[in-house]
Amino acid sequence: MSTKEIYRMVLKYLSDNATPAIKHRYRLKESIMKMGPAGFSFESYVGQILRHFGYKVKSIGAKMQGRCVIHEVDLALESENGKKWLVECKYHNFPGRYTGLKESLYTHARFLDLGEKFDNEMLVCNTKVSPEAITYATCIGQRILSWRFPQNMGLETMIEQKKLYPVTILGPSKKELYLLSENNIMIAKDLLDVDLYELAQKTRIPIKRLVFLQRLTNQIIG
Repeated sequence: MSTKEIYRMVLKYLSDNATPAIKHRYRLKESIMKMGPAGFSFESYVGQILRHFGYKVKSIGAKMQGRCVIHEVDLALESENGKKWLVECKYHNFPGRYTGLKESLYTHARFLDLGEKFDNEMLVCNTKVSPEAITYATCIGQRILSWRFPQNMGLETMIEQKKLYPVTILGPSKKELYLLSENNIMIAKDLLDVDLYELAQKTRIPIKRLVFLQRLTNQIIG
């Protein structure tokens, strides 16, 4: 039996026996994979997650001159101790994909070319990483943040710990995703901090629909 079949069976069981909130939380990985096609920036989402863990986002997608060539840096961060971090984000919108050694090598090469602009490097992805990538990253001092790695503090744990579920976990339509994205609503609980009537005017999403999404958010982060 494939993992996809098991996944469908679990979702069916949750639909029949669990609350909507539990079912939605179980679909976290799937929800993140729905971000790309909907126009959301995975880099921006990662930036928001790391911001809640003490990092300052200095730039997103900025072009920087290295010793040899110009690089487009996904994220430039500053940690609480003042260290500057280069962050490379690798996004997959299909399950079963691994982020491998190639991505780790690429990130390190970029870090080396940018020289004194950064103190540390980090590779972030929404899937699992290969053992070879982990071995190489550990050897050179590169931090990896991915699905279920590091153990007990992977990407999914950080999201769940601070309730930073993407708005895609609410199951909005593609049009709604685009409209919410245009208004910088990327994390579901951001809906709890906005004026829904004002958001309804800006997005043309019916107020009843926004109220439903807000209530579902409260149940999920409950």
